[in-house]
Amino acid sequence: MSAPETVDQVLLTAAVVVIIIAGAALLARIWRGPSMLDRAISLDVCAALIIAGLGAKSAVARDPFYFPIMLVLAFLGFTGSVGIARFIAVRDRPRKVVRDRPRTEEKPE
Repeated sequence: MSAPETVDQVLLTAAVVVIIIAGAALLARIWRGPSMLDRAISLDVCAALIIAGLGAKSAVARDPFYFPIMLVLAFLGFTGSVGIARFIAVRDRPRKVVRDRPRTEEKPE
C-alpha cells in the first residue's frame, strides 16, 4: 500500500469516527433537547450527518452512485428545516394583548 492510499485510509477512518461521535451527540440532543427548536436543529444536523456518511461511503468505495441520493437528502433536509422553522414561528408568535379601555373619569353629579 502506497503512502497516499494510507493517508486516504487514515483520513476516511477519522471521518467515519467523527461522524459516529457526532451521531451519538445528536441522539443525546434529540433525547434531552429542552425545547422544540433544539430538536428541530438536531433533525437538520441528522440529515447533514447522513449525507456525510454517504459521502464517506462513496469515497471509500470510489463510486459516485450516492451523489444524487446525497443531493435529494440535502434538499429534503433543507425543506424540512424551513417547514419546522415556519411551524415554530407561527406557534411562538406573541399573542395580541387585549387591553381594557381606559376608564373615563366619572363626573360627579
